[in-house]
Amino acid sequence: MTIAPDDARQGASHLYRAMRDFVQSSDDTLPGKFEITKEGIVHDMMSPSGRHELTTLRLRKRLEKVMPEELVAHTGEPDVENEPEGVMRRPDIMVIAEEDMDVEGSFDARTLIAAIEVVSRSNPRNDWVGKMRDYPLLGIPVYAIFDPRTGTGAVLTDIHRTPDGPRYATRKDFVYGEDVTIGEWTIPTSGLPRYQDDDAEEIES
Repeated sequence: MTIAPDDARQGASHLYRAMRDFVQSSDDTLPGKFEITKEGIVHDMMSPSGRHELTTLRLRKRLEKVMPEELVAHTGEPDVENEPEGVMRRPDIMVIAEEDMDVEGSFDARTLIAAIEVVSRSNPRNDWVGKMRDYPLLGIPVYAIFDPRTGTGAVLTDIHRTPDGPRYATRKDFVYGEDVTIGEWTIPTSGLPRYQDDDAEEIES
Protein backbone atom coordinates (compact mmCIF):
# COMPACT_ATOMS: atom_id res chain seq x y z
CA MET A 1 0.00 0.00 0.00
CA THR A 2 1.27 3.46 -0.86
CA ILE A 3 1.22 6.03 1.94
CA ALA A 4 0.18 9.48 0.79
CA PRO A 5 2.39 12.40 1.90
CA ASP A 6 -0.41 13.88 4.01
CA ASP A 7 -0.90 10.55 5.77
CA ALA A 8 2.83 10.31 6.43
CA ARG A 9 2.91 13.82 7.88
CA GLN A 10 -0.07 13.07 10.11
CA GLY A 11 1.57 9.87 11.29
CA ALA A 12 4.82 11.67 12.07
CA SER A 13 2.95 14.42 13.89
CA HIS A 14 1.04 11.85 15.95
CA LEU A 15 4.30 10.10 16.89
CA TYR A 16 5.91 13.42 17.84
CA ARG A 17 2.97 14.39 20.06
CA ALA A 18 3.15 10.98 21.76
CA MET A 19 6.86 11.47 22.45
CA ARG A 20 6.25 15.02 23.67
CA ASP A 21 3.53 13.83 26.06
CA PHE A 22 5.93 11.21 27.43
CA VAL A 23 8.73 13.73 27.86
CA GLN A 24 6.49 16.23 29.62
CA SER A 25 5.10 13.57 31.95
CA SER A 26 8.62 12.26 32.73
CA ASP A 27 10.35 15.57 33.45
CA ASP A 28 9.24 15.68 37.08
CA THR A 29 9.46 11.95 37.80
CA LEU A 30 12.65 10.70 36.11
CA PRO A 31 16.20 12.03 36.50
CA GLY A 32 18.01 13.84 33.70
CA LYS A 33 16.82 15.89 30.75
CA PHE A 34 14.66 14.69 27.86
CA GLU A 35 14.65 16.18 24.35
CA ILE A 36 13.20 15.05 21.02
CA THR A 37 14.99 14.83 17.68
CA LYS A 38 14.12 13.22 14.37
CA GLU A 39 15.90 10.10 15.65
CA GLY A 40 13.68 9.90 18.73
CA ILE A 41 14.01 10.83 22.40
CA VAL A 42 17.39 11.94 23.74
CA HIS A 43 17.83 11.33 27.47
CA ASP A 44 20.81 12.78 29.31
CA MET A 45 20.61 10.79 32.54
CA MET A 46 23.24 12.72 34.47
CA SER A 47 22.21 15.78 36.44
CA PRO A 48 24.32 18.81 35.47
CA SER A 49 27.51 19.12 37.52
CA GLY A 50 28.35 22.16 39.60
CA ARG A 51 30.89 23.30 37.01
CA HIS A 52 28.30 22.98 34.24
CA GLU A 53 25.85 25.13 36.20
CA LEU A 54 28.55 27.63 37.22
CA THR A 55 29.51 28.06 33.56
CA THR A 56 25.86 28.65 32.67
CA LEU A 57 25.48 31.20 35.47
CA ARG A 58 28.60 33.17 34.53
CA LEU A 59 27.66 33.25 30.85
CA ARG A 60 24.14 34.43 31.65
CA LYS A 61 25.40 37.23 33.92
CA ARG A 62 28.03 38.37 31.42
CA LEU A 63 25.54 38.48 28.57
CA GLU A 64 22.88 40.35 30.51
CA LYS A 65 25.48 42.93 31.51
CA VAL A 66 26.03 43.93 27.86
CA MET A 67 22.62 43.26 26.27
CA PRO A 68 19.74 45.76 26.14
CA GLU A 69 17.36 45.58 29.08
CA GLU A 70 14.54 44.15 26.97
CA LEU A 71 16.59 41.04 26.19
CA VAL A 72 17.30 38.21 28.62
CA ALA A 73 19.65 35.25 28.77
CA HIS A 74 17.05 32.79 30.01
CA THR A 75 17.90 29.46 31.64
CA GLY A 76 15.48 26.64 32.35
CA GLU A 77 12.03 25.89 31.01
CA PRO A 78 10.08 25.88 28.76
CA ASP A 79 11.43 24.04 25.73
CA VAL A 80 11.68 25.32 22.18
CA GLU A 81 10.00 23.21 19.56
CA ASN A 82 9.00 22.86 15.96
CA GLU A 83 6.24 20.27 15.79
CA PRO A 84 6.22 19.93 11.96
CA GLU A 85 9.94 19.10 12.09
CA GLY A 86 9.49 16.80 15.10
CA VAL A 87 12.12 18.57 17.24
CA MET A 88 11.95 19.76 20.84
CA ARG A 89 15.06 21.07 22.58
CA ARG A 90 15.92 22.86 25.82
CA PRO A 91 19.06 25.01 25.45
CA ASP A 92 21.09 25.78 28.56
CA ILE A 93 20.73 29.49 27.76
CA MET A 94 18.24 31.13 25.40
CA VAL A 95 18.82 34.73 24.33
CA ILE A 96 15.31 36.04 23.77
CA ALA A 97 13.26 39.22 24.05
CA GLU A 98 11.32 39.32 27.30
CA GLU A 99 8.10 40.01 25.41
CA ASP A 100 8.56 36.81 23.36
CA MET A 101 8.49 34.78 26.58
CA ASP A 102 4.84 35.73 27.15
CA VAL A 103 3.41 32.60 25.55
CA GLU A 104 1.52 29.49 26.55
CA GLY A 105 3.54 26.32 26.28
CA SER A 106 6.89 26.08 24.49
CA PHE A 107 8.82 29.03 23.10
CA ASP A 108 8.69 29.56 19.35
CA ALA A 109 12.25 28.69 18.29
CA ARG A 110 12.10 31.40 15.61
CA THR A 111 11.96 34.07 18.34
CA LEU A 112 15.31 33.03 19.83
CA ILE A 113 18.23 35.32 19.07
CA ALA A 114 20.75 32.70 20.14
CA ALA A 115 21.02 29.32 21.84
CA ILE A 116 23.96 28.51 24.10
CA GLU A 117 25.01 25.08 25.30
CA VAL A 118 27.52 24.04 27.95
CA VAL A 119 28.75 20.64 26.85
CA SER A 120 27.76 17.75 29.09
CA ARG A 121 30.45 15.35 30.32
CA SER A 122 28.05 12.43 29.90
CA ASN A 123 26.76 13.18 26.37
CA PRO A 124 28.97 15.65 24.44
CA ARG A 125 27.77 14.35 21.06
CA ASN A 126 24.31 15.75 21.80
CA ASP A 127 25.73 19.30 21.83
CA TRP A 128 28.42 18.97 19.15
CA VAL A 129 26.44 16.89 16.65
CA GLY A 130 22.72 16.66 17.41
CA LYS A 131 22.10 20.28 18.31
CA MET A 132 24.46 21.54 15.62
CA ARG A 133 22.04 19.80 13.22
CA ASP A 134 18.76 20.69 14.95
CA TYR A 135 19.25 24.36 15.81
CA PRO A 136 19.53 25.58 12.20
CA LEU A 137 16.55 23.36 11.39
CA LEU A 138 14.64 25.24 14.10
CA GLY A 139 15.77 28.55 12.62
CA ILE A 140 17.93 29.67 15.58
CA PRO A 141 20.37 32.11 13.95
CA VAL A 142 23.26 31.78 16.43
CA TYR A 143 24.45 28.68 18.28
CA ALA A 144 27.31 28.99 20.79
CA ILE A 145 28.97 25.96 22.38
CA PHE A 146 31.17 26.09 25.50
CA ASP A 147 33.07 22.88 26.26
CA PRO A 148 34.46 22.64 29.82
CA ARG A 149 36.13 19.32 28.91
CA THR A 150 38.65 21.06 26.65
CA GLY A 151 38.36 24.76 27.49
CA THR A 152 37.29 25.49 23.93
CA GLY A 153 34.12 26.35 22.07
CA ALA A 154 32.58 27.58 18.85
CA VAL A 155 30.00 30.08 17.62
CA LEU A 156 27.97 29.00 14.59
CA THR A 157 26.00 31.41 12.38
CA ASP A 158 24.69 32.01 8.86
CA ILE A 159 22.09 29.32 8.23
CA HIS A 160 22.08 28.11 4.65
CA ARG A 161 20.44 25.25 2.80
CA THR A 162 22.34 22.07 2.02
CA PRO A 163 21.31 18.67 0.57
CA ASP A 164 21.06 17.45 4.18
CA GLY A 165 18.88 20.37 5.29
CA PRO A 166 19.62 23.75 6.86
CA ARG A 167 23.12 24.02 8.34
CA TYR A 168 25.33 26.74 9.80
CA ALA A 169 27.76 28.06 7.19
CA THR A 170 30.12 29.94 9.52
CA ARG A 171 31.99 28.54 12.51
CA LYS A 172 34.32 30.58 14.72
CA ASP A 173 36.30 28.53 17.22
CA PHE A 174 37.70 29.98 20.44
CA VAL A 175 39.65 28.94 23.50
CA TYR A 176 38.85 29.91 27.06
CA GLY A 177 40.51 33.21 27.89
CA GLU A 178 39.55 34.87 24.60
CA ASP A 179 36.65 37.23 24.13
CA VAL A 180 33.76 35.68 22.20
CA THR A 181 31.02 37.40 20.22
CA ILE A 182 27.50 35.95 20.39
CA GLY A 183 25.12 37.82 18.14
CA GLU A 184 25.91 41.50 18.65
CA TRP A 185 27.51 41.13 22.08
CA THR A 186 31.06 40.32 23.10
CA ILE A 187 31.84 38.74 26.47
CA PRO A 188 35.02 37.41 28.11
CA THR A 189 35.54 33.68 28.61
CA SER A 190 38.17 34.05 31.31
CA GLY A 191 37.33 32.43 34.63
CA LEU A 192 35.03 29.77 33.20
CA PRO A 193 35.51 26.46 35.04
CA ARG A 194 36.89 23.30 33.45
CA TYR A 195 35.79 19.76 34.19
CA GLN A 196 38.32 17.88 36.31
CA ASP A 197 39.14 14.22 36.81
CA ASP A 198 36.80 14.01 39.80
CA ASP A 199 33.91 14.87 37.45
CA ALA A 200 34.77 11.81 35.38
CA GLU A 201 34.94 9.67 38.50
CA GLU A 202 31.47 10.83 39.51
CA ILE A 203 30.12 9.79 36.09
CA GLU A 204 31.77 6.38 36.27
CA SER A 205 30.64 5.65 39.82
